[in-house]
Amino acid sequence: MAVRLSVTVIDPIPLVFLRYATAIFALYIAAKLMRIDLAPGSIKLRDWRLIFLTGFIGQTLSIVTQETGTLLTSAQTGSVVTASTPAFMVIFGHLILHEELNFGRIFSVILATIGVLFVVFDPDNFQISASGGIFLIIAAMTWAILSVLLKLLKKYSVVLVTFYCVLISLILLAPYSIWWLETQITLDEILEPTVFLSVIYLGVISTTLGFCAWNKGLLYMDASIAGIFMFFQPVVGTILGYLVLDEPITMYFWIGSGLIVAGVLLSMRK
Repeated sequence: MAVRLSVTVIDPIPLVFLRYATAIFALYIAAKLMRIDLAPGSIKLRDWRLIFLTGFIGQTLSIVTQETGTLLTSAQTGSVVTASTPAFMVIFGHLILHEELNFGRIFSVILATIGVLFVVFDPDNFQISASGGIFLIIAAMTWAILSVLLKLLKKYSVVLVTFYCVLISLILLAPYSIWWLETQITLDEILEPTVFLSVIYLGVISTTLGFCAWNKGLLYMDASIAGIFMFFQPVVGTILGYLVLDEPITMYFWIGSGLIVAGVLLSMRK
């Protein structure tokens, strides 16, 4: 929702840049409060390659393509396409981490995907955009790769890993973002309350709290199981739409939510 409110004013790449510029300060404060050492030497030299790949693939490529795809298509279409992320996590978790690939995990993804279709599908607002779909599929695949790579960095604090991945992305996005912000938009447009608060929300809540919580959760379960929890995104989005925007909740929402919960429970069974 916050992305939709701001991406029509700020180009996706500088929007991610502003989001991460906000997040880097929040992560620094969090590290100080938690007494986490952010010195580069805290990460072993051989693991910096993984940190860079995670920052480039996940924090840069995945988020930029996700916000670009969101701009080019509808929220419903975006939710359906990005629902493929858990399926990619099952595949990459098996190929890279050698996690178990069984019928139960595959069926749980299918079941929850059907649930997402019930939750978000709206025939009157379902826009098919080839370019938007391509961006969203890339976002889904790269986020799945990010989640698998994070499992290989589980020896480090999630705040430490997130801080450097966001910092790497910030540096990569800086040249174009700074040029765009200086030439294509005014400060008044950025400080417009809806846009400004959306950027703060994306930086502090979605990036700092969201990424850290996601990274921490990956420590306790296989990536293929953790991915199933992403199906709750459209459920939360629908509830927020009802509470904030007074959008209706239909019977299909409850059917879809039930299927998503069933898929999550099935994936977590031994």
